Amino acid sequence: MQTNRDVIVIGGAVTGASVAWWLTRLAPGLRVSVIERDPTYARAATALSVASIRSQFSNPVNVQISRFGVQFLRDFESELGLAPGQGDLGLKENGYLFLGGSPEAPGVMAEIAAMQRDLGAATQVLTPAEVAQAWPWMQTADLTAGSFGPRDEGWFDNMGLLGGFRTAARQAGVEFVQDVAVGLVMEGDRACGVRLASGAVLGCGAVVNCAGTRSAEVLAWAGIALPVEPRKRTVFVIDAPNARHPEAPLIIDHQGYYMRPEQGGWITATVPQDDGPCDADDFEPDAHLFEEAIWPMLYQRSEGFDAVKVQRLWVGHYDYNTLDQNAILGRVPGRQGLFLACGFSGHGLQQSPAVGRGMAELIVHGGYRSLDLSELGMERVVEGRPFLERAIV
Repeated sequence: MQTNRDVIVIGGAVTGASVAWWLTRLAPGLRVSVIERDPTYARAATALSVASIRSQFSNPVNVQISRFGVQFLRDFESELGLAPGQGDLGLKENGYLFLGGSPEAPGVMAEIAAMQRDLGAATQVLTPAEVAQAWPWMQTADLTAGSFGPRDEGWFDNMGLLGGFRTAARQAGVEFVQDVAVGLVMEGDRACGVRLASGAVLGCGAVVNCAGTRSAEVLAWAGIALPVEPRKRTVFVIDAPNARHPEAPLIIDHQGYYMRPEQGGWITATVPQDDGPCDADDFEPDAHLFEEAIWPMLYQRSEGFDAVKVQRLWVGHYDYNTLDQNAILGRVPGRQGLFLACGFSGHGLQQSPAVGRGMAELIVHGGYRSLDLSELGMERVVEGRPFLERAIV
């Protein structure tokens, strides 16, 4: 067994690459290897994400994660020490707009927005009339309130973020290994290595599970169950010639879909009614969802969606945490040297800068130094204690 590694990261997409880079930033010279099965990332959640970021979460720790993340995106080049032009992520701050339709929505939105503003966000709670004034193309008769983030929210270049982390990590000495992890080497309750499909066995001082939809499989090698499974999301790119609104925010509609403008058209998706686990290799789009579910909701929101053409569609996977749809981070109780960063349920890309920093602090310093992420620890999973958001998208 080769034993010259300090840390092995399983999974080299955006979370794994962020963890690796932060490790070398906090501890220059640390010997870090990242195991990635497909360096093209063709089926990675990172590559198939709609690449958005928001401050509008109901748990303060998630707000703080995104507050750090958006500033990190702005300062990406300088943070990573990249050459000019290597790190422009094209952050487009059109904002997020949550549309509420229940009697409780105005009060709940006002309470959450106050907390978000205390943490530096700019969230505004709007009446239906104010929504109509700001976006006159929308039908608002069914609304009771809207929650809008006029800055620090929007979308960005997903592969630019991944590419930047990988470039900077490599420059700092991180080794990226194209192979498939197939097992852990355990000495009692301590993780001390990783077995690869190639037959190699790599020894190390710590293992970080950033395997996304396959993270439960990795943790099972240590004899522990993890409530994370692949969930399929079909994303549609549509052209609506009577509804061209490039200035629009990313809209989360209480009817059950989201949409945002994209190069003269729109990106949109919904959660299928029969949502459940899928095979990790199932990337067949549920094409029927647009006509049967999404299109009627779009038309109800705006008559401009009377004529729509689907231009393309794709499937991405969530590493879906069935307990509470929040990330599972930190040490694995009862297993020394084994760490988790998974279960993001669709939020992993925007959370990767802060999560990478937090995981590196935990490994290098033995505890969180910048932002306490302990509420997202594995302990809540062991105890069956959900850490819920009040609105999951």
